[in-house]
Amino acid sequence: MKKLTLTAEQLESMSYADVAKFVLENSSKPVSLQDLFKEVIRLMGLPESDFDAHIFDFFTLLSNDKNFIMLEKGMWDLTVRHQNKISIIKDTEADDEEEIEESDDEEIEEDDSEVNYDDSSLDDDDAEDDFKDLVIINDDELDQES
Repeated sequence: MKKLTLTAEQLESMSYADVAKFVLENSSKPVSLQDLFKEVIRLMGLPESDFDAHIFDFFTLLSNDKNFIMLEKGMWDLTVRHQNKISIIKDTEADDEEEIEESDDEEIEEDDSEVNYDDSSLDDDDAEDDFKDLVIINDDELDQES
């Protein structure tokens, strides 16, 4: 990793994340968490004792920031270098899918016509028996009971 420098004016308004982004932008390959944080501390002019005291906070910061991505073996890089390309489905493919769905519906309809139902097994008399004990009370009768 090449030696980077920042001016005091630049550092005044920069956070750990800003400096880490600067380091990764100037690096040609992913960097380990430890090396990245050591470089951030060096650039910010902080004491080496901050490494042990704040490494976990730095890890949490990178994990929650969408600009950074953790790769295999604990290496970190900028997310923009690892974004997948998005492909757009053409309209003709969507039309093909609709045709497939329609043909599936036709098959289902054909299957339904082959099913034979026994109408005598359906007994509607049972449904009427369910309501034989039902009593209807209007609001006036309800008020009188109270």
